[in-house]
Amino acid sequence: MASIVRRSLASARNVKRYRKVTVFMQTERHQSTLATKNPRENQKLKHENSFHSRAFRTSAAANKIVAFHLSDIGEGIREVVIKEWFVKVGDSVQQFDNICEVQSDKAAVTITSRYDGVVSRLYHEVDQTAKVGQPLVDIEVADDGAASAPTSSADATPKPEATKETATNQRVKVLTTPSVRRIASQFQVDLSTVKSTGKNGRIMKEDILSHLNMSSDTSNVVPAASFVAAETIPVAVAKASAVLVKEDRTVPISGFTKAMVKSMTEAMKIPHFGFSDEYDVTKLVAARSELKDLAAARGVKLTYMPLIVKAASLALSEYPVLNASLDANCENLIYKANHNIGVAMDTPNGLVVPVIKNVEQKSILEIAQDLMNLQEKGSKGQLGLNDLTGGTFTISNIGIVGGTYTKPIILPPQVAIGALGKIQVLPRFDASGRVVPAHILTASWSADHRVIDGVTMARFSEQLKSYLVNPYKFLLEL
Repeated sequence: MASIVRRSLASARNVKRYRKVTVFMQTERHQSTLATKNPRENQKLKHENSFHSRAFRTSAAANKIVAFHLSDIGEGIREVVIKEWFVKVGDSVQQFDNICEVQSDKAAVTITSRYDGVVSRLYHEVDQTAKVGQPLVDIEVADDGAASAPTSSADATPKPEATKETATNQRVKVLTTPSVRRIASQFQVDLSTVKSTGKNGRIMKEDILSHLNMSSDTSNVVPAASFVAAETIPVAVAKASAVLVKEDRTVPISGFTKAMVKSMTEAMKIPHFGFSDEYDVTKLVAARSELKDLAAARGVKLTYMPLIVKAASLALSEYPVLNASLDANCENLIYKANHNIGVAMDTPNGLVVPVIKNVEQKSILEIAQDLMNLQEKGSKGQLGLNDLTGGTFTISNIGIVGGTYTKPIILPPQVAIGALGKIQVLPRFDASGRVVPAHILTASWSADHRVIDGVTMARFSEQLKSYLVNPYKFLLEL
């Protein structure tokens, strides 16, 4: 029985081979039958047969649309606001090219492409909210499966109209930075006409400034708009008075304001303990006036804040419980090894608290340099997620605006925060009982009363006061 089955299968295979051979022979026979004695007709017939044979074996190359989703950028961020698009529909992009800049409730992040292709759709306008996991753009990418297929002779013959249209719609991808694109858009410059000097043909800022015959100092100057003086026309004074009716408007909460809403809502669940004091910083003012010129010679602007931040770090070493955090279940107190001190800062995007990392390991000049960098980023709206996270203690300086005492609100999961007022020259009694002018700095502290008692907060304040009243004490600690 088994031998009969094997013979049947072998016969079936032979039948399939025979059918293939028969089809091939019939095709050859058909061509020989159609052959004529005219050589030109035979050549034409041969060309037509070859054309149909190639067209039968091929398929047209195709592209596919890939939805580029907004990935999780960490820190529990679920939505962002689109601040700027670096591409538009029809632009060609490559991997790691900038797609857009988004603003979360914690930081500004630049989104880069993961594909090579052409942008076919933008899902959001500027200032609209995009959610993590949802499509951001559609990118038309080459389908690898179709790319390897042979091309038919019909498709290989270019049409004049199609060639012209393709050349018109073809866009040249220019490698450059967002700042260069802004300058080009501002002065209406075609970047493809700018001579590049950067690596891999990248256009640098100096290239476009040279193209415009401008210096870097005038690159941010907006060209003055031309205008024509309006002709004065006498108008009769109306007796009836018009009343301008203003309407309410609703603005969605987003960006840093949304972060403030969340953090302050959580902060008000904390029982705050307040403590205030004033420090005579007359010697600190004199020391800073002597040191700021030395710091300026090294390219660093020395304000009072780097000195205060370093003094606060020294005081935190004596009272590490203020550099701790409480876990979510309020069961454990986590003592932080590093002093990452946040400094509240007013920026065009609102109040932010960038963090100076590892203060206990840095000199006063290094702290001043870090503070300068954070202030520059904040003014340009370029603070990243790493700049705004990881804080263990916070100091706010309301003195630059005005005021003396305040009640600062703790930033969870931290357990303490300080606010400094304006340094004022006030009359005070010296050791001999004489009235002398003194530079007075007011300080307000808030602590989580669940884990910090009033005595600890007062002792910390006195320790910090000893450093600021006598800045030469720094020499014994540094």
